[in-house]
Amino acid sequence: MRLSRRLLLPLLALLTAVPEHEAAAQEGPWPSRPIEFLAGFPNGSGVDSYQRRLAAPLSRALGVPVVVNNRVGAGGNIASDVVAKARPDGYLILFGTAGTHAINQTLYRRLPFDVLRDFTPIAHLGDVPNVLTVSPQHRPHWRACPDVIAAARARPGALNYASTGNGASTHLAGVRFATAAGLDMVHVPFPGQGGAVTSLLGGQVDLFFNQTGPAIGMIQQGQVRGLAVTTRARIAALPDVPTVAEACGLPGFESTTWYGVFGPAGLPEPIVRRLNEEIVKIIEEPEFRRWLVENQGIEPPTVRTPGEFRAVQERDVARWGQVVRDARATVD
Repeated sequence: MRLSRRLLLPLLALLTAVPEHEAAAQEGPWPSRPIEFLAGFPNGSGVDSYQRRLAAPLSRALGVPVVVNNRVGAGGNIASDVVAKARPDGYLILFGTAGTHAINQTLYRRLPFDVLRDFTPIAHLGDVPNVLTVSPQHRPHWRACPDVIAAARARPGALNYASTGNGASTHLAGVRFATAAGLDMVHVPFPGQGGAVTSLLGGQVDLFFNQTGPAIGMIQQGQVRGLAVTTRARIAALPDVPTVAEACGLPGFESTTWYGVFGPAGLPEPIVRRLNEEIVKIIEEPEFRRWLVENQGIEPPTVRTPGEFRAVQERDVARWGQVVRDARATVD
């Protein structure tokens, strides 16, 4: 019996089709070509600084180039969507945050992916605090946190605070502060550090709960005044800056997020294990750890395995989801 060409071609396609995970295995030992490290935030952000610092030693450990790229927009969702839809072969990994992989699940009414189902957690990178900053030039009388609270209570709805985008830690720290202190303030989101910092320095916004990494140098140089950190205890990078609980009279206040590395769902376990092991080794190196703590104000990770990281993510999807719902903050 002779098959026509029209019938034969689809049959051959079925016979030669190879599942994605088998196709990845046929490429040879991983990694054999450059790896792309993708993030959803612009140059100069805390995310960008960390991923570039991590990429160089990771490249040396893996023996292939680790190329850093940013796909900015939608609170990090554009980059996340690219990775969620990528082939799970270990050549595209994502620098994610508690914003992209916990907060956004509730904040955005429609996401093109599920933050738990569509990603493979690889490594927790550390906990990231924020610091309440004001401009000493434009708000010279705000020398301590009670000054900010008094001004906000005197003019409900008049004060505003910048953020690096809806759902970012800089946004949610402001939400938690306003809620805890009973303040009515206006949120002004910017697409990244540049606009938020420029507006703070220019006096267009009143305050900014910036991430510690980008803020430390500005505080040390006197460009901004750091009034309070959002951790339970003071941080080594800013030892003279009190906590929000101390400075603002808000006992128990804490607002920290995290950074982490993710791959697409279905990433083979040997690749996950290798990436996790190499990243953990890098973070535990004394020089890298010193940079994290003293230069960025980041608390090194206390969870090491992908499974422990998934548990942190699941907890924070629920925890931050409640914060978002309480604040009635949504993005279409």
